[in-house]
Amino acid sequence: MAISPLDPIAAETHDALATSPTALAPAHAAPTLDLDKRGYQIFPTLSPGDVKQMLRFGQQRTYQDGEPVIEAGKTCYGLMLVLKGALAMYRTNGLDEPMLFTTHTVGQFAGEVAQLSGRSPLANGYAVGATDVLVVPPESLRALLVAHADLGERIVRALILRRVGLIEQNSGGPTIIGARSQGRVHALQSFLSANGHPYSVIDPAEDQRAADLIAAHDASGDDLPLVVCPDGAIKKNPTTVDMGRCLGMLPELDDNKVWDVIVVGAGPAGLATAVYAASEGLSVLALETRAYGGQAGASARIENYLGFPTGVSGGALAGRAYVQAQKFGVEIAIPAPSGRLICDTWPLQVEMCGSYQRLKARTVVLSCGARYRRPSLANLKQFEGKGVYYWASPIEARLCRSEEIVLVGGGNSAGQAAVFLSAHASKVHMLIRRDSLSATMSSYLIERIEATPNIELHTYSEIVALEGNDDGLKQIRVHNSKTGQETDYDVGRVFLFIGADPNTAWLGDCGVDVDEHGFIRTGFDVTKAQCRANFENGVYPRELPSRAALETSVPGVFAIGDVRATSTKRVAAAVGEGAAVVSQIHQFLANLPVDKRAV
Repeated sequence: MAISPLDPIAAETHDALATSPTALAPAHAAPTLDLDKRGYQIFPTLSPGDVKQMLRFGQQRTYQDGEPVIEAGKTCYGLMLVLKGALAMYRTNGLDEPMLFTTHTVGQFAGEVAQLSGRSPLANGYAVGATDVLVVPPESLRALLVAHADLGERIVRALILRRVGLIEQNSGGPTIIGARSQGRVHALQSFLSANGHPYSVIDPAEDQRAADLIAAHDASGDDLPLVVCPDGAIKKNPTTVDMGRCLGMLPELDDNKVWDVIVVGAGPAGLATAVYAASEGLSVLALETRAYGGQAGASARIENYLGFPTGVSGGALAGRAYVQAQKFGVEIAIPAPSGRLICDTWPLQVEMCGSYQRLKARTVVLSCGARYRRPSLANLKQFEGKGVYYWASPIEARLCRSEEIVLVGGGNSAGQAAVFLSAHASKVHMLIRRDSLSATMSSYLIERIEATPNIELHTYSEIVALEGNDDGLKQIRVHNSKTGQETDYDVGRVFLFIGADPNTAWLGDCGVDVDEHGFIRTGFDVTKAQCRANFENGVYPRELPSRAALETSVPGVFAIGDVRATSTKRVAAAVGEGAAVVSQIHQFLANLPVDKRAV
């Protein structure tokens, strides 16, 4: 990517991109961007020389005064450069009259970061007078960014800063209409925030316009919340898949296209594969169930990642990789859970969960990570999103301001979350089942927890009961295995960081070999397992098929990151494996028979 990771402006930009639109900035977070002083970067005016360079990457179009040029949620384009006249840009939240927020004049361009991949715009644009624009489609825009690095840097920076502005101003995205305490409202906020998408929330108890809209659509109970999409469509209690389609994050995928690589999981490992493979000319599709960045994206601060001496939030790191992947032409679908891997046909096929759509690929990279582990509590699901949480973003931090909270877990993720939440909660009760943190947490985090006065560590402790009502969690019961004592805590927020199980159950039909814990075997681990099985069955083959270090028991299927057996569960290791697997993919593709290579 053209933006240097050492550029403080770029670093702030990406940090802000990963921040919730309603975030309460913690003490260790990057300061809020002063967007008012960066108008020259957000809305740059290109020189005649820059315009001349861009002309060969697009097509000119003419519009009459007042004619719609850009339609929110509908028009898919890359970038529009004004050559004559002007473009007046308007935003709407579905309740108020459209608001003029800027006018692009000659030499300026319309678009924000979503246009790198041809996603739907978040604003409407109208011609002011007779207007000529240069329409640069996503493919040509990406070629421009690579061909002209200096110009590309200025364009990408402007696109990202515009998204930052939308997030900080709570504008340009969908409007969620519902009570802020409602579990579904929180789930939608969390989904949008994790994907760096602007949105706003309006509580009908505080805003008559919202109450009137609910009444006009005869919505109640399970119909809520309502969501107003950028194109004005109103959805009742939408799922995250509905939201993905509403915002263009979940594009229509071609069943007939054969991808060089389908990456399942867009955490650090999957994004690394996507960036390196696409930059080397391979066609890449990345499928992600919830949000780019995976579990690492929820980390409040990663302090031992090489090259970031002051630390970097997981969301900021993932946000950089996500934009970088789009720059190189990776198609990313969110939320797009994979339901089945089909290996007895060529090409390989990934069947999408909840549908019969099958996507084809010459190779598949499994970076599907793990699922959050849930304790065995009878009514746990009742309180998920209404008092029980599996990550700690600024949204959750705002909910627990000045409250006592409970956090369960003793790993690094738990430690990072505890320190982050301690800046907002009045007290953090940290529960672990062991006698100390030394065996499961990095020493720098242990020292920080010990130095934080409002974090109290409870050893030999675990939650055995949750109590509450339809409004949410009200009380928990904690058992001490050493003393046998049980204690009730009147808390309404519990954060669970008790580890994760490998997300491999969906691979059964393909026969991908996993170890006794469900992690995927690769390379020599597969060979050892096959040798052991052959020996136990009295079979002694002369030789076993050779495979690459990251290749699974199924040819053309690779595994990287946390889901891989014997992998180092660290972000840096995951990124390294994501890069390393690309050379092994090239080797596999080069050795394909001619008939398969042509498919």
